[in-house]
Amino acid sequence: MELISGLPEDIARECLIRVSYQQFPAVASVSKGWKTEIQMPEFRRLRKNTGHVQKILVTVQSRFDSEKYKTGLLVKAMTNPVYKLSVLETETGIWSELPLGPELSDGLPLFCQIAGVGYDLVVMGGWAPDSFKASNSVFIYNFLSAKWRRGADMPGGPRTFFSCTSDHDRMVYVAGGHDEEKNALKSAFAYDVANDVWIPLPDMSRERDECKAVFRRGNTGGGKVRIVGGYCTEMQGRFERSAEEFDVDTWKWGPVVEEFLDESTCPRTCVDGCDVEGRMYMCKGGDVVVLEGDTWKEVAKMPKEINNVACLGAWEGSLLLIGSSGFGQPNMGFVLDLKSGAWAKLVSPENYCGHVQSGCLLEI
Repeated sequence: MELISGLPEDIARECLIRVSYQQFPAVASVSKGWKTEIQMPEFRRLRKNTGHVQKILVTVQSRFDSEKYKTGLLVKAMTNPVYKLSVLETETGIWSELPLGPELSDGLPLFCQIAGVGYDLVVMGGWAPDSFKASNSVFIYNFLSAKWRRGADMPGGPRTFFSCTSDHDRMVYVAGGHDEEKNALKSAFAYDVANDVWIPLPDMSRERDECKAVFRRGNTGGGKVRIVGGYCTEMQGRFERSAEEFDVDTWKWGPVVEEFLDESTCPRTCVDGCDVEGRMYMCKGGDVVVLEGDTWKEVAKMPKEINNVACLGAWEGSLLLIGSSGFGQPNMGFVLDLKSGAWAKLVSPENYCGHVQSGCLLEI
């Protein structure tokens, strides 16, 4: 059966790869042929290779009530916030909200982590918004069907403030955090999203609570999961400077780099630069810095409006920063052109200015 009646297959395919990701559920419902086509890995690769892939930032964000802000009640409202999933299209600056499934109707778990894998968004762990009880639950939103499904629970019991990252194609990697007794963990797992299977990794060399995981793709496939910073149970919030890498191909951890960071700091803003040079970026003090070789170098000063950074994202040639001027203040976004060093402020509607808890970039 022809994809589009009267058109050669390659021309019909050229039409489909130009469809916005928001229209994928409608496309999938037109015919079995269209549904099969957009689900194929080749379709996603073709979108990327031809420049039609869409880069979106998904954030776990509290709903911002502009009236409460105007009357000075925002800080009080933040004591029991409701978190939803906000989506920013990086090229158009358009914001939208993802629908939540029935099991998440009261809002997302507090301190949950998210990661993008292909057309799936994986939501893991956090505290139940009604009881504040730590959870090891997994929920998955599929952008092709616009539907939620329940994933297999994270193994090892509930953990909080763990790190997670993905290879963007199939696997999510989880490491560190702490258990219900606030004992820091050195265990790690890989989650095969398509097969809904958790796979134990060898333990890290040390406990790492509140560490940051960053996936670095190899030049010939595979890749490494870099775990940065964190702290052991006894240190309780005093971050260390070290990092270690897990090689996906050899299934082994490499040696610990003791002075990976310039100074002891929270590594939550560390992100992969998505370039062939393997750069890593982060925010430190009032600067955006980049790791080139073994040296951290200043790239740009942060916008003067930003004192608290909530989220940093990177794609080739650009950085996206979400932050605020201080506690209880509305969040705002800026994009840094790495070539010119110039910041451009994004227009953020009032209902997308709430506190950002975590975020991840997806290419769809």
